Amino acid sequence: MGGSKPSPSPTVVYSPPPPPPAAPTPVPTQSLQTQVALNEVSGKQMRLNMELGAQLDRTNAEFFAGQDIRRGQAAGAEQRLTIGKTAEEERASRRLAGEEERKGIAATGVEYRAGLETAGTEERKTVQTTGAETRLTNLQQEMFRRYKEGRDYEQAQQQYRT
Repeated sequence: MGGSKPSPSPTVVYSPPPPPPAAPTPVPTQSLQTQVALNEVSGKQMRLNMELGAQLDRTNAEFFAGQDIRRGQAAGAEQRLTIGKTAEEERASRRLAGEEERKGIAATGVEYRAGLETAGTEERKTVQTTGAETRLTNLQQEMFRRYKEGRDYEQAQQQYRT
């Protein structure tokens, strides 16, 4: 590598800027008229849609009001049936409870009367036994009294003879 000279830097040449654009040229167009016509049609369509929507809302409100009334009526009827069924079941339950209570009272009465009868029978037996014992005791006392009188009489006769 010998002594060579460095090569010179390249030169950049700039091209001149483009000229400014000329004033726009008016071109007749129908887009404005088309847009205005479209806006008018769109407005009419929107009004028609709003009228139909309002009519549909009124129809729905009428229908659903009727539905709500029918739903309320159905709920009321169902509630009345439920209350009626509940009352019917409660009456049946009370009737059954009353019957069972009456049967219990009747059974208690039968048992009470049987107890009174048994007590009466036992009391009669007791009175009978007491009477028999009293009569036997009275008889024994009378016999003892007669025995003593007889003995006293014999003793008195014996002393008289002596």
